[in-house]
Amino acid sequence: MLSNLLSLLILSISSLIILINPLGVLLMYALLSEGMERDAKRQVAREACKIAFVILLIFTVCGTWILQVFGISIDAFRIAGGILLFGIGMEMVYAKQSRTKVTATEKYESIDASDIAVMPLALPMIAGPGSITTVVVLANEALHYHVLSIIVVIFSIVLIILLTYILLINADKIVEKVGQREYRVINRLMGILLIAIAVQFVITGLLSVFPILAGGV
Repeated sequence: MLSNLLSLLILSISSLIILINPLGVLLMYALLSEGMERDAKRQVAREACKIAFVILLIFTVCGTWILQVFGISIDAFRIAGGILLFGIGMEMVYAKQSRTKVTATEKYESIDASDIAVMPLALPMIAGPGSITTVVVLANEALHYHVLSIIVVIFSIVLIILLTYILLINADKIVEKVGQREYRVINRLMGILLIAIAVQFVITGLLSVFPILAGGV
């Protein structure tokens, strides 16, 4: 039981930190908040992280129920999510800005927006399709062990959101030390890890839907 919870914790933290990509959020935040006063920047960071946390928490607790309402099995969602994460990982490896994260139009419009905390920082930079998919799948995995195991997933979300917030409020100092070259290297490494996680999601889903495949391995 303890080993299963530890594995779930490691998987949750690694998946979310790769998907949310706090460094990528930081760079976008630094660009959009340029020219703002320090207090205004901190408020944007605080609101963005708060909104993203609420969204991810809702899907962690109610995600499986939401799928049931629409008649979608968790295995179908796991496979679809794995394909989505695979695409995001490929874009990261080839140093492309994922279109599931933020579009060029959203980026342009958000520069003059009065509340950039909601769009595009909270949605879709932090709580994007990839991270939402992941928390739903992780929550379902947690329920296989024990109902209270979902606390592990929630703890992972809190940890990553807190890390993101700390990075955002120290964005000015960090941006001075981390250039675009370093960011691309980190992004590609995280992309490779995300591809591996995505493939595992698909394999797990396929083995659940087609148990006969397990016999042939």
